Amino acid sequence: MHAWQIASFGIDSMEFVERPTPQPGPGQALVKIHAVSLNYRDLLVVKGLYNPKMTLPRIPCSDGSGEVISVGPGVDDWKPGDRVTGIFMQNWLDGPPTPEKVRGALGGDIDGMLAEYVVLPASGLVRIPEHLSFAEAATLPCAAVTAWNALSAARMMPGATVLIQGTGGVSVFALQLAKLAGLRVLGISSSDEKLHRATLLGLDTCLNYRTTPAWDQWVLEETRGEGVDLVVEVGGVGTLPRSLRAVRMGGMIAQIGVLSGPADPIPLPMILHKQARVQGIYVGSRHNFAMMNRAIEAARLRPVLTTLPWKEAPEALRRMEAATHFGKLVLEVS
Repeated sequence: MHAWQIASFGIDSMEFVERPTPQPGPGQALVKIHAVSLNYRDLLVVKGLYNPKMTLPRIPCSDGSGEVISVGPGVDDWKPGDRVTGIFMQNWLDGPPTPEKVRGALGGDIDGMLAEYVVLPASGLVRIPEHLSFAEAATLPCAAVTAWNALSAARMMPGATVLIQGTGGVSVFALQLAKLAGLRVLGISSSDEKLHRATLLGLDTCLNYRTTPAWDQWVLEETRGEGVDLVVEVGGVGTLPRSLRAVRMGGMIAQIGVLSGPADPIPLPMILHKQARVQGIYVGSRHNFAMMNRAIEAARLRPVLTTLPWKEAPEALRRMEAATHFGKLVLEVS
């Protein structure tokens, strides 16, 4: 089989290689991969910024979808032809996270999905919603589950308000899932064109933060001085101070991303004064994934994506680095 591997760190150092096709052992399934989606984490992994001590070579990318080709002894849940995706952390099946459960992340701790075939534990797979293509399903394991868990953790009622930052994978999924729940969504981006596309998906109101940097003041104006119930925080320490000013008293900041560096000092007294909850969200469990898929299937929700041939993986990572994409970037494996 063919696969992309990281032999040494750097996008230009990625290698398209031939490896033996793996075979499933007891409790495992062999999956033929049809599509792989990219996350910002994958870019950091390839560049050596995620874990500089990671054992190499490593097949990157956590998110992929395909069909079961064969199963090993003891596997009753899957059969050849089943359409599946892998879960992000192969050991996190249910319940709260633990150090043991969050080991085994695809494309980091172990080889990932950017290959023609992969072998995974049968417990590390979920069924693809019937209305989705392989390319659409490949977008779900990291970005969609992360957005789902951010919204779930905030425990909001219809009519509550959410702020999304940018129009990458997590933010667009947060917008789509929030609208399914009857929530009001505010959004910021540096691109008017991307904001227009987001309004077509249901974004209620928006702001270009490049032309109006004080987006926290805009949020307060849009919420009659109260702030939003939830900030889907993908910027990191560079945006967290404004997020704290934009969240309502008793509200929640779902801390997800690490895209920006330090800007203003983090106003710790504001966390106390607002009694705000800053909750780290790192994907989720197999159970979370399955519950999300039920909602996606019931609503016939379709992910927003751009596809490229998988032999253009380095170019796709450069597009990820330049942040020119909207929604998800997906590599179709031929």
